[in-house]
Amino acid sequence: MPDQRQISLIVDELAAALKDAGSPDRAVHEKAYLKSDREHFGTSVPAMVKITRRLLADPALGGLDDRSTVLALVSEAWERGPHELRMAAVEVLTARMNLLEQDDIDLIERLVRDSGTWALIDGIAPSVVWNLLARYPALEARIDAWAVDPDFWLRRAALLAYLLPMRRGEALFERFTSLADPMLEEREFFIRKAIGWVLRERTKLRPDEVFEWLLPRARRASPLTLRQAGKHLGEERLAALLRAHSG
Repeated sequence: MPDQRQISLIVDELAAALKDAGSPDRAVHEKAYLKSDREHFGTSVPAMVKITRRLLADPALGGLDDRSTVLALVSEAWERGPHELRMAAVEVLTARMNLLEQDDIDLIERLVRDSGTWALIDGIAPSVVWNLLARYPALEARIDAWAVDPDFWLRRAALLAYLLPMRRGEALFERFTSLADPMLEEREFFIRKAIGWVLRERTKLRPDEVFEWLLPRARRASPLTLRQAGKHLGEERLAALLRAHSG
């Protein structure tokens, strides 16, 4: 296992590769788009993924298949601060999420609280958080706490943790809606959109389930949530939801 000095050198190389692949013009645009106060290299997501996966496959690092090394690398890359390094840290976590243990939810929560952008949270929550939840069901209590936390990014992560199993039609609709229902009247854009996004994914396999749940709650939900959720429900059902919203 590499020591901390070696981890720092690896992150130095990763940062240099990401910066070399970046574009100053893209960096300015991306920083403005994300309303970010962090340094941006202007590296595209495909380029970031390619560079990070090359690192993960490096035989000199043993394929980065050791939990302690992964956590040390993720923490070092995250703390350095540039946006693309944080994106790379999320990519490493996602690629090695099966190495994580139940207590690593503390690290994940810290990253979510510190992220300040959907561009990072939307990579962490659906994959890494759900993977931990699926393997450690006791973590549901932690997600319940996230769902009522004052930090709306943590609330968004609680919702998006269920995105992939909801898309697959797994039997956890009541679990997701128990978190989403109290948030229907939220004014925060990123919460309203997250609820609609997850419900929209559910409609691809179970449209009736979503429509029947939303209709009696439509007045409490925002038009944004309803339009997001109703994209695959058909014009007639979407119109019914919007009518119910307006009373």
